[in-house]
Amino acid sequence: MMALTEIRRGVPEGAEGRVAQLYWEAFGRKLGPALGPSEAGQAFLAAHLHRDRAVVALREGRVVAVGGYKTADGRGLTGGGAVDVLRAYGPVRGLPRLALLALLERDAARGEMVMDGLAVAPELRGNGIGARLLREVYAVAAEHGCDRLRLDVIDVNPLARALYERQGFRATATQRTPFLRDLMGFEAVTTMHRPVTAADRTPGATS
Repeated sequence: MMALTEIRRGVPEGAEGRVAQLYWEAFGRKLGPALGPSEAGQAFLAAHLHRDRAVVALREGRVVAVGGYKTADGRGLTGGGAVDVLRAYGPVRGLPRLALLALLERDAARGEMVMDGLAVAPELRGNGIGARLLREVYAVAAEHGCDRLRLDVIDVNPLARALYERQGFRATATQRTPFLRDLMGFEAVTTMHRPVTAADRTPGATS
């Protein structure tokens, strides 16, 4: 019998390392130049997570997927400021990393919630877990009084873009970034928006 998947708000205490692992599996190619190598990057993510800025999927008590979000107060799932980067990597290695992280930074405007990463365990992708996480994020956005959600998707992730389009997100702008192709593996970032509706106030259920 298939194990039940529970959708829960917040990263469970003690699961920071697992969430960082999932996040790195999904975004390590993009984050590697700024936070790598893998072990160091995952340790940094785990140490600076804002546990209240995520919804997670659990199977048998283990986190198998995470959806992060950021609100207008500037807090998202992934944290850590300039001082933290310099402390972790040193000033010589840390300064160029800060420049790369600045390229990836996305802030939420008033009335807006920004997705701060959606990561599903590789063996469970395609089972609808990502869509369920998104529906829970919509409910959180509605409770925060947000009018819309925003996310960015890179050109080398067409499956993610297809998921977002099925969920009602629409592309509003594409920024060409050919200078990042060799460094981070992508050369275009598309911004997508989705309105928050009254129906979004009903969160997903365990199944």
